[in-house]
Amino acid sequence: MIYKRSSELFASAQKVIPGGVNSPVRAFKAVGGDPIFIKKAEGPYLYDEDGNKLIDYINSWGPLILGHAHKKVIDAVVDIAKKGTSFGTPTEIETKIAELAVKMVPNIDKIRMVNSGTEATMSAVRLARGFTGKEKIIKFAGCYHGHSDSFLIQAGSGAVTFGTPNSPGVTQGTAKDTLLAKYNDLDNVKELVEANKDEISCIILEPVAGNMGCIPPNKGFLEGLRKLCDQHDILLVFDEVMTGFRLAPGGVQERMGVNADIVCFGKVIGGGLPVGAFAARNEIMDYLAPVGPVYQAGTLSGNPLAMAAGLAMLTELDNNRSIFESIDKKTEYLHEGIEKVLTENKVAHTINRVGSMISIHFGDDPVVDFESAAKSARNGIFNKFFHGMLDNGIYIAPSAFETWFISDALSYEDLDKTIEVVDKVAKTL
Repeated sequence: MIYKRSSELFASAQKVIPGGVNSPVRAFKAVGGDPIFIKKAEGPYLYDEDGNKLIDYINSWGPLILGHAHKKVIDAVVDIAKKGTSFGTPTEIETKIAELAVKMVPNIDKIRMVNSGTEATMSAVRLARGFTGKEKIIKFAGCYHGHSDSFLIQAGSGAVTFGTPNSPGVTQGTAKDTLLAKYNDLDNVKELVEANKDEISCIILEPVAGNMGCIPPNKGFLEGLRKLCDQHDILLVFDEVMTGFRLAPGGVQERMGVNADIVCFGKVIGGGLPVGAFAARNEIMDYLAPVGPVYQAGTLSGNPLAMAAGLAMLTELDNNRSIFESIDKKTEYLHEGIEKVLTENKVAHTINRVGSMISIHFGDDPVVDFESAAKSARNGIFNKFFHGMLDNGIYIAPSAFETWFISDALSYEDLDKTIEVVDKVAKTL
């Protein structure tokens, strides 16, 4: 494929935008080459500035579970935009989406909207600290919770891609309050809790990791964390920015039957527009201002455009819950097809999948944490695989540390073509 126009646009962007991008992983630094610039999208397809048509497995990094430019979502945004784009006052639509979210998700009574997943996780941790009166948190190596200072301690995704898991600008004072645990290692978490008795406010994690590739929790891991938190008066925070309203109507809490104390959302809940949210039971949420002492605010929080898109998205998912079964089956079909052709071509690999999240790791060993994910990424095979897929019309994340996101707009013909391309590319690896 030809990317002349994209390369020209990237050269122009680099003159006025740091690195030419507004989020680092978009820059293709991890895989080499210039990023492609997208002109439009519809259903399961992207159309770039050079006129190339691509089957999309990023879907704006997760939110477009129904595909691009879904009619009901677009109509909702257009209708509300005609009435005004932002008021800075309460609107009825904020209550409507809150009521629907509380209905769909188990174990929450109230929810507050913010503008990004980073804001959601940052606010959730502040709330946990305020509610418990304790300052330290436990996070897991390879789990990415946005770019708030507390979380840039061996983060996943873009931070790992650029080799700067501890970003300059994060103070030692902040870092000392963040304890780093190993994902899927309950004994390691117990050691941290014992070594910091009565100092830990919360444990935060992606209950299904997506920022070191898709990594499911081992059997008993989430249950063990829940028990540990109950024993030590620690709040369990699920970062469901990726998984919320994607792996089930009620997210991981519903799919895996483990309740968190605070749950963070983003992506799907905004229907593709910038949004985040965090939710909990009444006694925790009522610690927030203006009811309680923990301050959190946002001028554009509950923006009517984002609320309209999110309400249309959640309404469609709530009214048609068979969508979750449909995308799970499509992802399973894709998994089986890729597994078959990689095995036939004798390419060492491990495929992880939970629901409509899936990732390929190029190595024989199981990928269960950041260390094993990094090991599989170091062999350089992914970079060649990425460009082979892109050159044949398949767009996957430009990083070995990212999950694929399947949308229901994908047809089985799209999946078959993808499997055929994997077969073709595998012969070159």
